[in-house]
Amino acid sequence: MRLATRLACVKHRTNAALPAARGRFFVARVFVLFASLTLPLSLTYAQRGKPTQYDIEAVYLYQFGRFVQWPDGPNVAQDAFPICVVGRDPFGRSLDSTIAGEKIGNVPLRAERIDDLNDVKHCRILYISASEESNLDALLAKASSSSVLTVSDLPDFESHGGMIQFIVEDNRVRFEINVAVAQKSGLKISSQLLKVAAAVRGAPAGANQ
Repeated sequence: MRLATRLACVKHRTNAALPAARGRFFVARVFVLFASLTLPLSLTYAQRGKPTQYDIEAVYLYQFGRFVQWPDGPNVAQDAFPICVVGRDPFGRSLDSTIAGEKIGNVPLRAERIDDLNDVKHCRILYISASEESNLDALLAKASSSSVLTVSDLPDFESHGGMIQFIVEDNRVRFEINVAVAQKSGLKISSQLLKVAAAVRGAPAGANQ
């Protein structure tokens, strides 16, 4: 099913269940942004007040998991899909409420805060906080060897070997993808996700470079 169609279906199902939990309503609203990336945040969320940058990034982290394929490995948890944050946590409870009750496939999502380099290998997605800039190279090396999707809003994150970098353009939270780095770690990023990225590095001809 095409990305836009899938997002529309999710939005329809969520809205049909209203009034629902605040977190699920918020996720549904960000699905619309994820598909179109055209409305300023202040307009898109006028009904519930303007969200923070990290409210939006939390939903993106959840959505990335649906459009990336991971290789199987000995460190991969079978009973949970860990989305990890390393360093000073900018999300507060936003990430937890966003993924509460959600699954990818039949596996429930779980938010984890880590501070040990050795814990990186147990993550599916690793968000690297700005507070970890001095440890960036070590974190990326560990994540790469463990097939972990790395995400951050640190400047020049991609050029250091990160996979997905958040950026803010015209009051919109968007993201850039380094496909070549992801492929080296054995990750396959869906072409549907590449189409809505602000920029794609190291992609085959025809991608959004």
